[in-house]
Amino acid sequence: MEQAEIQHLMQRVEATRGLLTVDQFIRHWAVHSPEQLAIDADDLRLTYCELEAASARAASALASLGLARGDRIAWFGKNSGTYFALFFGAARAGFVMVPVGWRLAAPEAAFIIENADAKVLVLGDGFEACAETLGRHPGLKTCLTAAEARTLITETPEAPIASAGPDEAVLQLYTSGTTGHPKGAVLSNRNLFGLRKAAFENPQPYTLWGADEAVLVAMPCAHIGGTGLGIMALAAGLPAVILAEFDPPKVFDAVQNRGVTRFFIVPAALQLLLNHPDCAKTDFSRLKYILYGAAPIPLELLRQCIEMFGAGFIQAYGMTETAGTICMLPPEDHSVDGNVRMRSAGKPLPGVDLEVRGITGEALPVGGVGELFTRSSNNMLCYWKLPEATTSTMCEGWVATGDVGYLDEDGYVYIFDRAKDMIISGGENVYPAEVESGIYGHPDVLEVAVFGVPDETWGEAVKAACVAKPGHDIDADSVIVWARERLASYKVPKTIDIIPALPRNPSGKILRRELRAPYWEGRDRQVN
Repeated sequence: MEQAEIQHLMQRVEATRGLLTVDQFIRHWAVHSPEQLAIDADDLRLTYCELEAASARAASALASLGLARGDRIAWFGKNSGTYFALFFGAARAGFVMVPVGWRLAAPEAAFIIENADAKVLVLGDGFEACAETLGRHPGLKTCLTAAEARTLITETPEAPIASAGPDEAVLQLYTSGTTGHPKGAVLSNRNLFGLRKAAFENPQPYTLWGADEAVLVAMPCAHIGGTGLGIMALAAGLPAVILAEFDPPKVFDAVQNRGVTRFFIVPAALQLLLNHPDCAKTDFSRLKYILYGAAPIPLELLRQCIEMFGAGFIQAYGMTETAGTICMLPPEDHSVDGNVRMRSAGKPLPGVDLEVRGITGEALPVGGVGELFTRSSNNMLCYWKLPEATTSTMCEGWVATGDVGYLDEDGYVYIFDRAKDMIISGGENVYPAEVESGIYGHPDVLEVAVFGVPDETWGEAVKAACVAKPGHDIDADSVIVWARERLASYKVPKTIDIIPALPRNPSGKILRRELRAPYWEGRDRQVN
């Protein structure tokens, strides 16, 4: 892209340089692009002028239900226009949205709703029956269906909004934890929008949007890769084309018929797109960029994707605690012939500091392998109601990522392993402690350790190693069935190893690395 074209694209959004809140962006685009489509979903379609009014009514409706600033609203359902209208309305007024993964088992979802102290629970379309299992939390003021929420959005009289400030919480996303329970990462307006100023000062073609673009929201709204894409569209003043869930034919339709020019996806889902019979029939000429994350892209998959989609590829590295992306591997570092940099997670974005530290906390030189720490305006406020976990993860503005890696001489980040044993399967984060908690209690299992093994489709698959109780035999299938009744499907082990004892260090800690090692032999890293 020529410098003149970059300047032209920057002029469109120059007036948004100082904006830092959802409220400010909605007000701005309602004035400057009132007829521009903002939300394009099956259940709701709004221009920016209409979004300004609908989100204001949503804020008024939530206040009328007795909510005070900082109160939490839980959403249990798939992606929808209703969700984003509610989220934007809540954020404008200082209420905090807590989207809950709809694939979670009922006990897992109930834990998040109760832990968040949610005052309002909204059940997405098709989840109305969950009121029986999820709507009983004593702290709830009310439980609404999505249809009832849409009525509130359209019929509640508007009231003046006391706008939330840049450092007020607006979003709480739950990320799986090593303790067996997920932790609520509390994100502010500044966390969501703060890096834009540095991006203005260091413009790159792939961070600038043309006036005719649209972004696809197909990843779950309970993830930063879902809700974050809707926020990205709002910041650009462009449409968010929202799919209830990832579905290849609907992705193709969104690109060919609904104006989508870029989307975020995990490599496993990209493979599903390529393998679908409709892929070759779709016109991808409008598609500019495909952002992917959670795993590097296999070289052969990249070759097939470039041939099929013809788009620029961008790897995004980040975490819930950093409000999403903090490093990018840009299109120019992707090659159909492969290169060393494609094994990296890219370079830190402008405004992001990244440091590799040794076991005693000292900063390591180039090439030194240690835990990655990051500092930027993206770093979360805290873990909800977990001061000790917050302190152990955050210190003096830095966040410990839990990833082990190194920086090369050009500042590219290479991930070698995970300090916290997290498994990423098909873009979903799975912590061993959660799965182990789901398996404990099986009548034949004395001990269990969970770890990730290579999987060509999902990047990693969940595997469990089980030790039998004295006098018992373990049936592997029964363990899987047991886990399936207690865990989300993506957390259930695909396979079970039955072993006589778990490897431990002298202090008794389970050595998951020893369990993983045979499956990763011959690979230069322990993550896929």
